[in-house]
Amino acid sequence: MVFKKSEINAILIILLLLIFSVITGCSSPKTSTAKNGEPPVSSSSSAPKEIRLGYQVSPNGEFLAKALGLLEKKYPNIKINWIKFDSGRDVNNAMASGSIDFGLVGTPPGSIGIANKLPYKVYYLHDMIGESEALVVKKDSGIQSLKDLKGKKIATTFSSTSHFSLLGALKAEKINPEKDGITLLDMQPPDIYAAWKRDDIDGAYIWQPTQTKLINEGGRVIVTSKDLSKKGIVTGEFGIVNKEFARKYPEIVKGYISVLDKAVHYYRNKPKEAAQLLSKELGLSPEESLKTMKQIIWLDASQQKDFFGEPEKPGKLAKILKDTGDFMAQQKNISSSPDLATYQKALLSDLYK
Repeated sequence: MVFKKSEINAILIILLLLIFSVITGCSSPKTSTAKNGEPPVSSSSSAPKEIRLGYQVSPNGEFLAKALGLLEKKYPNIKINWIKFDSGRDVNNAMASGSIDFGLVGTPPGSIGIANKLPYKVYYLHDMIGESEALVVKKDSGIQSLKDLKGKKIATTFSSTSHFSLLGALKAEKINPEKDGITLLDMQPPDIYAAWKRDDIDGAYIWQPTQTKLINEGGRVIVTSKDLSKKGIVTGEFGIVNKEFARKYPEIVKGYISVLDKAVHYYRNKPKEAAQLLSKELGLSPEESLKTMKQIIWLDASQQKDFFGEPEKPGKLAKILKDTGDFMAQQKNISSSPDLATYQKALLSDLYK
């Protein structure tokens, strides 16, 4: 049988296609193993349909990013779901139940979460806390110093940065709440404000914007977290991300870091405009909002490496978490505090190489 040239070419093409399909069908993609024993997901992973973010009302970069709609602008085809929480303790619970992808916690609830092996990693340090958290007492309470707290009712949110700072301040002054008759009440910020207005409490160690509201309602500051940081009692706020979400969508995590970085620089370049944006949700005037924003140390992406360190060379954040965890263990908030390496392992330091 004689084949025409065009028929021969067609047969050759079909044979080549068959050979190619056999080769690709028999081969399997190469996979490597990450340090945690799980196969890494490539940066080309499909994007999620929704990003669930657990936020808190705090005058920081994440709150400003929300107000500016930066994440929505970066990912217009992804549903962005902002979920409000009153404290880091609540954020921990949400992470444990798998109801959020990103969250914000303070160093004490973060150290507790790591010690309890909650399914998250730390990806960003938002800020270091200064005067934005303080012990505020009623002007007519007769309280002039920490030693005057004996027999008084003081509210705070347990397992929070404020609780940690209050306990640290009392310990530094060798004051034992139980022995010295100080009643510590566990309340969320809205409940603290309500109790203050009812005269149910004498004071509260609390963060902004509740702190300013208490001051405006006849309160004055006794000690701030900035004062305590000089004594080694250091607190901050950082971002956490669900482990599986970070594994599946590493580029989304990096993208969100760029959003947070943009928000920080917006504040640095346009502080008054930023304060105006946040004032409504903070429930404060633009002037009061700007004051509260200046009471924390805002950190951008370029400042993260010093805090995150490296796997074999822990940075400042792991050490802060370790010290915090040790203190929380002493206070029986956790059964024990893990070693420094465990806290360092919880940090996504590879993001800042």
